[in-house]
Amino acid sequence: MSPVLSAVRNGASRNRFAAIAAASALVMGMTAACGSSSSGGGSSTSAESGTIHVLVYGDAGNTVEKQIVSTFNKTSKVKAVLQTIPGADYQQKLQTIINSKQAPDVFYNWGGGSIAPFVKANLLMPLDDFIAKDPGLKSNFLPSVFNTAVVDGKSYGIPMRGTQPVLLFDNKKVLAADGITPPATWDDLIADVKTLKAKGVSTPIALGGGDQWPTQMWFEYVYDRVAGPEVFQKALSGDPSAWASDGSKKALTTLKQLIDAGAFGTSFDSVKFTDGGSPALLAKGKSAFELMGSWEYSTETTNSPDFAKTDLGYSAFPSIAGGTGDPNDIVGNTNNFYSVLKKSKHPDADAAFLKLMYSDEFVKAQLGIGNLPTTTNTPQFLSTSASPDYSNFQFNLVKQAPSFQLSWDQAYPPAATTAMHTAVQEFFDGKIDADGFIKAMQGLPTS
Repeated sequence: MSPVLSAVRNGASRNRFAAIAAASALVMGMTAACGSSSSGGGSSTSAESGTIHVLVYGDAGNTVEKQIVSTFNKTSKVKAVLQTIPGADYQQKLQTIINSKQAPDVFYNWGGGSIAPFVKANLLMPLDDFIAKDPGLKSNFLPSVFNTAVVDGKSYGIPMRGTQPVLLFDNKKVLAADGITPPATWDDLIADVKTLKAKGVSTPIALGGGDQWPTQMWFEYVYDRVAGPEVFQKALSGDPSAWASDGSKKALTTLKQLIDAGAFGTSFDSVKFTDGGSPALLAKGKSAFELMGSWEYSTETTNSPDFAKTDLGYSAFPSIAGGTGDPNDIVGNTNNFYSVLKKSKHPDADAAFLKLMYSDEFVKAQLGIGNLPTTTNTPQFLSTSASPDYSNFQFNLVKQAPSFQLSWDQAYPPAATTAMHTAVQEFFDGKIDADGFIKAMQGLPTS
């Protein structure tokens, strides 16, 4: 793997981690704050009538953003100035400048809960007028992804960078040795776990429980398969009774089956994804499966290149018999987005800049560094990606998904993250039962 792709992998992972690690920063008040907004410098928009400031998460992916800004500036009278904040500091510094004179015109985010506080504070510009003038700002993106940045029926974000669905990864060599195949159904998965345990594999499924959010992925998929996406959406909309529904209780019973079968071993809370622990279990054959975001592929390519080249497999999450959810549904990080501040002085220039997010140049540049854009023209260029087969698999999965559920800890407001992660971990640890989990989730703030 090239150094560029390795850096992109690290940046993609940090995108996921930063959204969670900086959760406390997002609940700070929407008050004006002092300080510099980026490494790019520059004064506020009000002082520079001929510029728009584009703020992004600082990492290796900025190579594409620099390219697109350069393209925009070749033809626009209003010039774009790219500003970056190092990834580890992005959320906190964004929070301090979002309602100050240093605020950008356009800024990078994760959609969902990451922008909901800004919408509530009336800081963001609804993009519906932009879309009315240029329908391509919506129609050129996969609907399941675009809708992640729709808040209260209004569009507040245009997809940028790439999608990160959660997949079930496997070690082909371990599966072949034990005579099993990637599970198509939940019953298949349970049977595979039992077979692996009987063959001496003590940890059939690698889990970085020490990070907590990898454990949450199991809840997200099982809830979707068993109860359908409506239960979570109902809870997210402010109706806590959804967590006590029959579908919710059945999902927890179903998940408990897998835990009680010993699928994750006994020491998963001492293992992390962030330090390479759970990916190493998969690569070394200590585990047969790992449920993880699409960045797992790049992680293994970087840390265990021989394994990634020959023995890393991947598949969709299995269906669950009797569930109301569509087996084609997926969960994960739908995309990153650009949103626009309401006080921007150059909305026409903002709209013109956003238009480049579905251009051929943008798509080819993102694929070239290992990202998977969610534009409808992406298939034309998949053969140029770092791994065409893997990119095609992901794109088709996202395209066919009736629902792409944003990770729970990003869909909920950041103030809910700690309590949510604690409930997820304690249910897996057996410290709370279904009723305890339901009670904890009912207590989460939704706004």
